[in-house]
Amino acid sequence: MPKSLSNRTLNIAASLTVAIDSLAKKMIAEGKDVVSLGAGEPDFPTPEPICKAAHCAIDSGKTRYTAPVGILELRKKICEKLSKENGLRYEPEQITVTSGAKHAVFNSLAALINPGDEVIIPAPYWVTYPELVKWLGGVPVFVDGLQENDFKITAEQLKQVCNDKTKAILMNNPCNPTGSVYSREELEALAKVIVENDLYCISDEVYEYFVYKGTFTSIASIEGMKDRSIVINGFSKSYCMTGWRVGYDASPAPIAKIIGKIQGQATHHPSNIAQYAAIGALEMGNAESLKMRDVFRKRRDFMVSKIGEALGQKLRAPEGAFYLFAPVNSVYGRTTPEGKTIKGSVDLCEYILESQGLAIVPGAAFGNDNCVRFSYAASDENLESACRRFEAAIRSLK
Repeated sequence: MPKSLSNRTLNIAASLTVAIDSLAKKMIAEGKDVVSLGAGEPDFPTPEPICKAAHCAIDSGKTRYTAPVGILELRKKICEKLSKENGLRYEPEQITVTSGAKHAVFNSLAALINPGDEVIIPAPYWVTYPELVKWLGGVPVFVDGLQENDFKITAEQLKQVCNDKTKAILMNNPCNPTGSVYSREELEALAKVIVENDLYCISDEVYEYFVYKGTFTSIASIEGMKDRSIVINGFSKSYCMTGWRVGYDASPAPIAKIIGKIQGQATHHPSNIAQYAAIGALEMGNAESLKMRDVFRKRRDFMVSKIGEALGQKLRAPEGAFYLFAPVNSVYGRTTPEGKTIKGSVDLCEYILESQGLAIVPGAAFGNDNCVRFSYAASDENLESACRRFEAAIRSLK
């Protein structure tokens, strides 16, 4: 018999969002009529200045190894961006360029976690967070953001779960899957608890340009937080560069040094071509991202209206990102035409995919089984079709 494989790796769950998107693509490849709102991927093309920067890099032979932490020019540009837009001053040595923001989250956790360390994760959460914590030997501790508080946690909730084993809090602001956005006042209250309990804060801010009301605040800009925060960001969402795989960590110097060591032994640097494309993105500015935000706002309003009508209830409009996290527990207990009882979000999503060819993600994947997630980073045509299919599925339940 072969020797056993890694228990730590065997015990982590596969990404359900990736699984659903892969299944939808497989069904489409088989010729089936499927509309997929499962993946969080902007439907716009990568802007031309970014592509041009990549072509120029190839044409000029910039295809060799560079520093494991990323090209210096890109790290300088990231520092400029963080200073100008977020009020955060970093040196290039504090920036690590990664193969997407997910990689940046992994690096951050790998730099902090010892076996048994607890990491607080507000729920609903992005599916990858708890699995990475477990993979690295940590213990995820979930704090439920209540629907009546726009799925956001409070400082009092955070205070109640802190103990001697608590190492960090892992936040996503704006949030995937809920679209919730923490105000500066809410972040200040959370920061007070974080500082009092001597915690680290990993702040995933990849949706920062997609805030529909007010302004975005990075928690690292709150007094006392920069030296205990690791800021995560990237280019996939804001610049339609999902396949280019470029993200980054911005962290205190001692942590940045450890992250650089991790990356040097694990992946080395991301693709040089993608890094030069990211330079092109930062030089281009965020005007195109803000145009996308305005399109997403219109799509959000459409989805909130149509999905709310299908469910017979008024839905909250998400304040950021491009997801609608809709409560669907009102249909639990009903049965399909085939006689199967809908017991939760997984049952409902399976039925909708099988009967209507609509792929959405069950809330159970994000720690809240009462909801499902729709991505409205899709064409108007697909969104209209998705809403019709969803309504048909709900109406068919007895």
